Amino acid sequence: MSTPTSPAVKPLAVEELITPQGIPTPVPSNRPIIITIDGPAGTGKSTVARTLAARLGLDFLDTGAMYRAAAAIMIDKEYKEDQIGELVSEVIGADLHFDWSQDPPTILAWDTPIDHRIRSHEVTDAVSFVATLSELRQHMVRKQRIIFAQHPHLVTEGRDQGSVVFPDAAVKFYLDADPEIRARRRIDQLGLDPETMSLETMCKRIVERDRIDSSRDDGPLVCPDDAIRVDTSALGIEAVVDLMAKHTMALVADLPEHDL
Repeated sequence: MSTPTSPAVKPLAVEELITPQGIPTPVPSNRPIIITIDGPAGTGKSTVARTLAARLGLDFLDTGAMYRAAAAIMIDKEYKEDQIGELVSEVIGADLHFDWSQDPPTILAWDTPIDHRIRSHEVTDAVSFVATLSELRQHMVRKQRIIFAQHPHLVTEGRDQGSVVFPDAAVKFYLDADPEIRARRRIDQLGLDPETMSLETMCKRIVERDRIDSSRDDGPLVCPDDAIRVDTSALGIEAVVDLMAKHTMALVADLPEHDL
């Protein structure tokens, strides 16, 4: 997945990519780029990735939605945990893909939007298991690489994007945050009632999900050696995006042109 090169490279000055007010401009369309954002749940990956993509004029890929869609399929089709082959075949047959005319892109299975389904509490509980299935992960990696081939100006977020799916990405970030803060964000994100889902319980679930994600054999959650680690515990979304956008534009100045 190396970035295409060109014999005639016209370097850009960083000043061409950032306005006098310090605001990054959209990435030039003749410079293919993929920005990976990895990290555990509750660090703000999806919101940050979507906002950064909009800021820089790039497409946004939510890979977590793909695994959640697979978990929803497992639940709705009533597959058991020992029916891995059948489940993977079902997911492949569903042809998971996105409607890029929507903002954010809507995920579809069997050409039917299922965004309303994938954020449910039961899907959240099931996705940890689904994400451990090596055969399924290999299928998802192939799908994600095809998406980049079709959308060569991309911000993608997940848990293995910079380490496995796009190891040659020019720009990599790893977001992290204190588990208690992540638990509070997760409760808000899922619209859960604090009286029925305590902060302590959610924090335990977050820590357990971290353990599962970081210890699986295929595509474990790790911080890539060449990724920039950003602690979002005390930072708002805009502050995180500002930091990442400015760093990205500094690197974009060194990327080669390419006719797409």
